[in-house]
Amino acid sequence: MSMLMSKAALTQYGLTNLGNVYWNLPAPLLIEHALARKEGVLAANGAFTAVTGVYTGRSPKDKFIVSHRESSQKIWWGDINHPVSSENFETLRLSLAAYLQERDVYVLDAAVGADPEYRMPVQVITELAWHNLFARQLFLRSTPTDAQSKLPGFTVICVPNFKTNPAIHGTRSEAAVILDFEQRLVLIAGTHYAGEIKKSIFTVLNFLLPAQDVLPMHCSANVGAQNDVTLFFGLSGTGKTSLSTDPQRPLIGDDEHGWGENGVFNFEGGCYAKCIHLSRKYEPHIWNAIRFGAVYENVVLKEGSREPDYDDGSLTENTRAAYPIDFIDDVIESGMGGHPNVIIFLSADSFGVLPPISKLTTEQAMYYFLSGYTSKLAGTERGVTTPQATFSSCFGAEFLPLSPIEYANLLRDRIEKHQARCYLINTGWTGGPYGVGERININYTRSMVRAAISGALEQVETVTDAVFGLHVPVSCPDVPEAMLIPRNTWADKDAYDQQSVDLAARFKKNFAKFELSSDEVRNAGPR
Repeated sequence: MSMLMSKAALTQYGLTNLGNVYWNLPAPLLIEHALARKEGVLAANGAFTAVTGVYTGRSPKDKFIVSHRESSQKIWWGDINHPVSSENFETLRLSLAAYLQERDVYVLDAAVGADPEYRMPVQVITELAWHNLFARQLFLRSTPTDAQSKLPGFTVICVPNFKTNPAIHGTRSEAAVILDFEQRLVLIAGTHYAGEIKKSIFTVLNFLLPAQDVLPMHCSANVGAQNDVTLFFGLSGTGKTSLSTDPQRPLIGDDEHGWGENGVFNFEGGCYAKCIHLSRKYEPHIWNAIRFGAVYENVVLKEGSREPDYDDGSLTENTRAAYPIDFIDDVIESGMGGHPNVIIFLSADSFGVLPPISKLTTEQAMYYFLSGYTSKLAGTERGVTTPQATFSSCFGAEFLPLSPIEYANLLRDRIEKHQARCYLINTGWTGGPYGVGERININYTRSMVRAAISGALEQVETVTDAVFGLHVPVSCPDVPEAMLIPRNTWADKDAYDQQSVDLAARFKKNFAKFELSSDEVRNAGPR
C-alpha cells in the first residue's frame, strides 16, 4: 500500500488536522519514540516493556459489530456479537477524529494472509508508538502488490487514551472495540491492551474468508521433515504456542491460520506468546526470541536489573511477548504449508476428568470442535482470577462473527477430503481437579503430541471412556501408562465418577444450543 493510499485513508476517516504523522517507522525508531514518550521501558534483554493498566486482557463484552441491513443477516448475534447502530459508530468515529486533532499518530501499512490468493491489506493508525510496534511485529510487511488484493483492505484506529461515553456512543463502558464491515473500519478506544488490535483483524478474516471457501482457524501449525502438517487448536493458555514450537518441526505460525485450496497458511507474521512461568528449559525457542524488537505486555521487571520475572503474575497472569516469527529459528518463511495430516484439540481441563489423549472419529472431532471446551485461565480476560470451565465454539467463539456451524462444516469437509487424524489432548489437571490434582507435565504432553503426529498410536489398543465415549490409548511412548486413564490417577474414585458425570452434563447443556441437520454429531458427545 503506497503512502498516497494511506493518506487518502486518513482523509476518508476524517483524520485531517493531525500533529506529526509518522509513516511506517522501523522497529528501532518506534522504540525510540515510545521511550521518549515514556510509554514503557527496555528490559535487560532489550524487549520493550509496556503496562496496560486496567485492561490486561481482552474485554469481549465491549466488542461490537455495526448492524447494517445486508451484513446483519449473516452475523451470529448473541452473547458474543453485540450490535451497535451505524449512527453510534459514526459518533464515535467523529469523537476520535476530534480527539486526535493536533496529536501525533503512527501509521503502519501491513497485511494479513501469507497465501497470496487470500492476502488482505491492513492499515493500523495508533495514538501510541508501542502499539504501532506491536502491530508491525505481528502483521505481515506490506508489499507493492497489496493494492491489487482480492480482499478489501481494513483500517484499525486505536486510541486507548480516549474513553467512550456509553450515553453518547452506545457502548457498555469506557472501552470499546467496534467493527464496521461495510466501512472496512475498526475503532478501538479506552483500552491499552494491544491484543485487541490483532484479534479485531482475526474477526474480520473470520467474516470474509468462509465466503471464499477458506476455513479461518484459531490454531498454531507446524510442519515435519516429510512436509506433514499438524494443527493445534486451543484457547489462550492451553499450550498452542509452546507445543507447536518444536525444534524438530519448523513453525508455520502460532495462533491464526486459514485452510484453503492450497493448504494451510499463516494469517500473521509474528507470535504472541504467554510469558507466565516461561522456562528456558522447556520453551527455549520462545525464551530466545524475546530480544530487542520484541514487545512485553505486563511482564514484571526486577527492580535494578530489569530482568523479566516470568513467575510474577502480580499485574496479571496474562503476561505476553510479541515478536516477529523470524525471531524463532526453524520457521517456514513463506508462512504456508500443505494440507494437515494431524489435527489436535487442546483443552486445559480443570476438573481433571478428560484423558490426557484420546483418538477422535470425524463426528467426535466435530462435537469437540463445536464445544471448544477448556478452562479459561487466569488473566486472559478481565475478572478471571482462577481457572473456570468454559465452552468456546471452534476454540475461539469470541472471534466468530458467523454461526459456528458454518466453520464446523468447513472443517468436516477438509477432514474427510484429506483424511486427517484427529486427537483431543488434555493439558490441564490429573489426579484430581484444580486445587487437588496437579497440572499434567508438559514433557508428557510433548511425548503424546509426538506419538500422535508420528502415527505411533494408530496400532495401540484403546479403551472407551464410559461417560465421554472417547477412545483412549492404553499406552504411549515415554508416558506412564497409569496416567492415561484419568480415573486411575484419582485417590477417590467415587469423586472422579461424580466429577465426570457433572462435566458430561455441562457438555450436553452447552451443545443443546446447536441446530444440526442430523444427530450423528450430537450422539458423538458424552453418553
